[in-house]
Parts: sequence; structure tokens; C-alpha cells
Amino acid sequence: MMNSALAKTSVYTIITVFFVFAFIVLVLRTDESTGSLFSISILKLDKSWLSQESKTGHEDIIANDISNYTRTGNSVLPPEESNDTGIDNEEEFIVSTCDIAKGKWVFNNMSKPLYTDHTCPYLDKEVSCVKNGRTDSDYRHWEWQPDDCVLPRFDPKAVLNKLRNKRLMFVGDSLQKNQWQSFVCQVQSIIPAEQKSMQRGRPHSIFTAKEYNSTIEFYWAPFLIESNTDLDIIADPRKRILKVDSVTKHAQYWMGVDILVFNTYIWWMNGIKIKSLWGSFANGDDGFEELDAEVAYRIGLKTWANWVDSTVDPNKTRVFFTTMSPIHMGSYTQHEKKGYRCYNETRPFQEYWGRYLSQRVTNIVSSVVERMRIPVQFINITQMSEQRIDGHASIYTESGENVITDEQKHHSDCIHWCLPGVPDIWNQLLYTYL
Repeated sequence: MMNSALAKTSVYTIITVFFVFAFIVLVLRTDESTGSLFSISILKLDKSWLSQESKTGHEDIIANDISNYTRTGNSVLPPEESNDTGIDNEEEFIVSTCDIAKGKWVFNNMSKPLYTDHTCPYLDKEVSCVKNGRTDSDYRHWEWQPDDCVLPRFDPKAVLNKLRNKRLMFVGDSLQKNQWQSFVCQVQSIIPAEQKSMQRGRPHSIFTAKEYNSTIEFYWAPFLIESNTDLDIIADPRKRILKVDSVTKHAQYWMGVDILVFNTYIWWMNGIKIKSLWGSFANGDDGFEELDAEVAYRIGLKTWANWVDSTVDPNKTRVFFTTMSPIHMGSYTQHEKKGYRCYNETRPFQEYWGRYLSQRVTNIVSSVVERMRIPVQFINITQMSEQRIDGHASIYTESGENVITDEQKHHSDCIHWCLPGVPDIWNQLLYTYL
């Protein structure tokens, strides 16, 4: 009897193992044939578009001589496919499958910006580089290509549909204003003149897409927290005083906004101690304490984070934070020897440089945000923008002149960006998250 029972048990065990093995084989075959079960990729990629990359092992296209592309009229991509580098708008794109901030710049002279500084009436003079005399155009034809997925192209119609009956607000300094104007110029390109309007103000500007009952706004708050230089700009940083424990004056404008995009960085990095105030400005010079910039930055950022955590309803409002926009006060090319900063730079760096960025400040932002109760999505623009020394406004911040003096070259603007240009890519990332 015992032997009979053992024999039956062995048979049952063999049958069970057989069916488990058969099920596993079936699952793996399903995955291979459909890619739908265990595959981490959710994109239907155009394999002919990727064939060159798979053969070269993701070689750095920037290292090629882009003058060949310009001279022959060819782009990095096959000409017949150059205008189809993104996925279909109907395709679902889940960013968690891919780090869209890791990739490379790809030159494509077949691509065209959605606007120019002649067709968009909302650009500031300081970033209208073509109007101000810039004649080279390659900086407008570099596209960002993530390593592991395809970045959707910015689709103005899709963006406006996502923003229907909503408010989107960019909050921060002039670099955040750069991003706001880029966003506005891209969506306004498809809106009839009678269906759009712009209300300029200081500190609050509002672009309205009437048909969509939507606004795209900018609020000027270079430190996010309050300061004595918020409206009446104090040029001398030694005379600025920051109220590091309050955002109340600014935050009244942020209430009820559906999508908030914050940034703050460059105004803190002046190389000196920051006069930091608790309490009222009425205390004047007697109420502040001088703190190292990084210490003051952490306190100010915590004040902002506390407001977000205590005020924002994550079911109604999404919060983004644009990382630091790099500056290029000198290049490692021949121009640095002459002290010309980013002037006459027409090609991106081949790799991340990081010379003028503070890793400690980057760590401060990360450590503050990761402790927040409300989820904050980073728009990670730092490393990709660091390569784009060619994209700055340089000397083209005023009307162009026939003769460019050495003085102009020495004082070229290597902080802000030409539009159209690099900030359009920042908004392509934001669109992907939206």
C-alpha cells in the first residue's frame, strides 16, 4: 500500500512539474511574439529609424563633422523620415520606462521650429537672436534623442487639449521666463489671432487661449521666497535681502493653478554671503543675518517646499521643478583664450562639461524634494543643456550692428537662450510628462 501511494505521489508530481514547465514556455513565447507581457518597452518604434543606431552602438553623432550635413543638405536621419522622429500622438508614452534626460543631441537640418522670432509676437527682444543679427542657424536644428526611447514631438494641438479649462503657470526667474515664452510661442502658432491674447504685467503675465478656456502664465519670483529685489531690481547683490521664511506674497498668485512649474538657481549664485531675514522687512538692516549662499538656498527651498506640502492638493494640481539651466562664461575652445565666452560658438560640446554648475546645489534640491509629501516631478534640463554652448543669446541680445567690437564679445550673454532654441526642448520634456 505504501509503495502504491508513493507511486501515485510521484506521478502527480511529474504531471504538475510538466504543466508548470509548459505554462512557462507558453508565457515566454507570448512575450517573444507580442512583446506585451514582460517587455518594459511600450513604444512602437520605427525599426528602420533605429537601424543606424543599433549598428553603431549609439555612437556620439555630435562627434561627426556637422559641416558635412549642412553642405550636402543631408540630415542625420534619412531625408524621407526626418520629419517623423517621434511617436504617434495617439500612442501612450510612459516616462517611467525611459530616462528621457539621458541621451544625445542629433543634428537634423530637415526639422523646423514651430515658430520664429518674426512669427511669434510674444518674444522679448533680448532672446530674438535672428532679429538681433544672428546669421548662423545650426543651433535651431539639434534634436534631443534619449538613449532608450523616442521622445514625442511637441504637439500644440495635443497640448492645448490637455490644458483645456486649466491654468499652467511658470514661476521663477528670467530663465523660467525663457521657458514660458518658448511654450507660449509653440502653442500660439496654431491659434487664430482673435482667439488668443496676452496680458503683460510685473510680476504676473497671462497668455490666454480663448477657445480652450486655458491660460499659460508666468510669475516673476527669482528666489521663489520674498526679497527686497522682487520688483524693483537691485543690481548690487550685496544690497539684496531675502525673507527666507516666507512665500506668502508670491503664493497668493499660485493658488488654484492646475499645473505649476517652478525654478530658482542663478540668482543665488553670486559668490557672496546672502543677507537672510526672518520676520518683517520693517526690521531693515537690523534684522538680517549673512549666510553662505548654499545655506540660504536650502532654507529658502524648504520654505517653498513647506508651502507646497501644506497647500497643494495633488488631486487637483501637478507640481514640476525645472533643474538648473547652465551658464557658459567661457568655453574650452580657442575663444576662451580671447575671453569671448560663448561668442561665435556654433556647435554643442561632445559631452557633459559641468564647469559652472554646483553639484552641492543640485544635491540640495534633490534632498529637499525627496522629503516632500506632495510629489514633485523634475524636468531635468541640466546636463543636456550644458552641452549647448551654441544656443545662448551671446551678443545677439540687441539689434545687430555691422561691426562687432571686442567689448561686445567680452560681455556676451551666456546665460539666456536664443528662441527658438534650447528651451523648446525643455518644453518637449514637459509635454512628455503632461
